[in-house]
Amino acid sequence: MTATETHAAIEAVWRIEAARLIAGLARMVRDVGLAEELAQDALVAALEQWPESGVPRNPGAWLMTIAKRRGIDQIRRRETLERKIEVLGHDMETDAPNAPEDAVLNGDDIGDDLLRLVFTACHPVLSTEARVALTLRMLGGLTSKEIARAFLSSESTVQQRIVRAKRTLAEAKVPFEVPEEAERAERLASVLEVIYLIFNEGYSATAGDDWLRPALCEEALRLGRVLAELAPKEAEVHGLVALMEIQASRSRARVGPHGEPVLLLDQDRTRWDQLLIRRGLDALERAEAAGPALGPYGLQAAIVACHARARTAEDTDWRRITQLYDELAGLSGSPVVELNRAVAHSMAFGPAAGLALADPLLEEPSLKSYHLLPSVRGDFLAKLGRFDEAQAEFERAAGMTKNERERTLLTDRAAACARGEAPA
Repeated sequence: MTATETHAAIEAVWRIEAARLIAGLARMVRDVGLAEELAQDALVAALEQWPESGVPRNPGAWLMTIAKRRGIDQIRRRETLERKIEVLGHDMETDAPNAPEDAVLNGDDIGDDLLRLVFTACHPVLSTEARVALTLRMLGGLTSKEIARAFLSSESTVQQRIVRAKRTLAEAKVPFEVPEEAERAERLASVLEVIYLIFNEGYSATAGDDWLRPALCEEALRLGRVLAELAPKEAEVHGLVALMEIQASRSRARVGPHGEPVLLLDQDRTRWDQLLIRRGLDALERAEAAGPALGPYGLQAAIVACHARARTAEDTDWRRITQLYDELAGLSGSPVVELNRAVAHSMAFGPAAGLALADPLLEEPSLKSYHLLPSVRGDFLAKLGRFDEAQAEFERAAGMTKNERERTLLTDRAAACARGEAPA
């Protein structure tokens, strides 16, 4: 194997093993920041040794053994932590009595440790931005540069967020554990929020030149699937996975030949990924079986499932979708959900019905700079033949969005209204 091939193999191993490695180390040293440093030390050792010695039979266990040894070296230099030396030394004897490549990791411990790491990285004590950065770093194995590129931020900003996040966790003495039952629902909501935020940034990029960033969608899906394996009885976890699987199934149809956005009702449904749809519907079934009623993510999954089951846009069961949105609005109280509910009602009962629900949202402070509100209102107004008003709304929306592809779409729709034509 050439040096280039070895480095490619190391990169692949790191992506697979990083989360489990950091999780296992964090359980032992009780410090997520230190755990990541030890994992990085092991990665450096691999970069130095594997080009000459070759990739070991069990690369994940090799990395864990090296990281544990580095951890013991650090702890030995701290006289007040002699008890931890004994614990780590015992772990070394139990887990890795032979050479690093023969070390074996306990599967149950790995699952428990990963779940602890998920809850730690997404702890509410951190800002949303910090949770996202730390989750992608710790659980996704992404570098600061990759995270910065995905979110169109600077690498230094991302690095600062990660450093501050680890410091905050340490200063707040956040325990490395799955929370007790009373706290679990709140903490789980934070975890799901972070994963869905990552997915949405990939599915509908808020800024930049691209409409889609598939790598982020794939990363969020991977995290969701891992979480579903770790928490199989949590209905909302399966609901979120179902939602992401079905939404991701449309990715190829959402972009035209020149990268332009293609809206849902205009998409070529033969390009939808049927495997992802089946996986999503299966996950929705698990969500329905896990709880007495669907939660917010489960309801959203049920909505996108209605689209997935329709062979053509005309076959869509809009009345069922309005019922689901009515339930969702009752649970969430979200203005964005209310806007989507208005769209569903317009499709089921006509544009006037949608406009009646959307107009009160003009007074909602949180939607003042939300470009989809004037975009949706512009669509309703155009369908009602009120082209001058629709043009103004599309132009307002175009001035708000930071995504170049979306701005072009909205500008084109405004131009159609200026000609007295219904937008395509």
